[in-house]
Amino acid sequence: MEDDIRRQLEGRHYPEAFDLLVEEFKDRVFRLALSMLRDESQAEDTAQDVFLKIWKALPGYNGSASLSTWIYAITRNTCLTELKKRSARPTVSLQAPEFEGDSGQIPSLQSADPDSGIGMDVETILAELPEKYRQVITLFYFEQKAYEETAEMLGIPLGTVKTLLFRAKKELLRIASRPSHRALLTELKTYELSRI
Repeated sequence: MEDDIRRQLEGRHYPEAFDLLVEEFKDRVFRLALSMLRDESQAEDTAQDVFLKIWKALPGYNGSASLSTWIYAITRNTCLTELKKRSARPTVSLQAPEFEGDSGQIPSLQSADPDSGIGMDVETILAELPEKYRQVITLFYFEQKAYEETAEMLGIPLGTVKTLLFRAKKELLRIASRPSHRALLTELKTYELSRI
């Protein structure tokens, strides 16, 4: 798909390239934004901002970096800007525990019934990780990026990526060992966390 997008860009067919680009990257941009912002509606808004920036920047894309690296850099920078704005104007989420009521009523905190076919929400568990761990987990496991691509997209050394992935896996296993999250161990296998 990236080759099709590049061909459209080389032919200066920007609307066609943008349509293909949105189709290819919309879910990935949203997941990265969600992993950084930890708020679904903010991630949706930020993803829209990212695609607006991409649209405006398409004529200037020179191909020196892969398309996915370029898009992830824009996404990451947009999210970091949003996080800075958020720290300047703190808000209270209606999903905060004090608004949720009894934790026994929150499905994501209950152990999944193996016979029900309902697995633990991995995104909920990932939200408990520090941002630096969420970013590498999202890119490496969910987006299936190589170590080198993950390092380039996050602007960190390759060794740091490997260290963060190792520590993130340990932290996920620690979180999963909690009684309320035991079902996560099965979900972790789904995402092939043993790749490290």
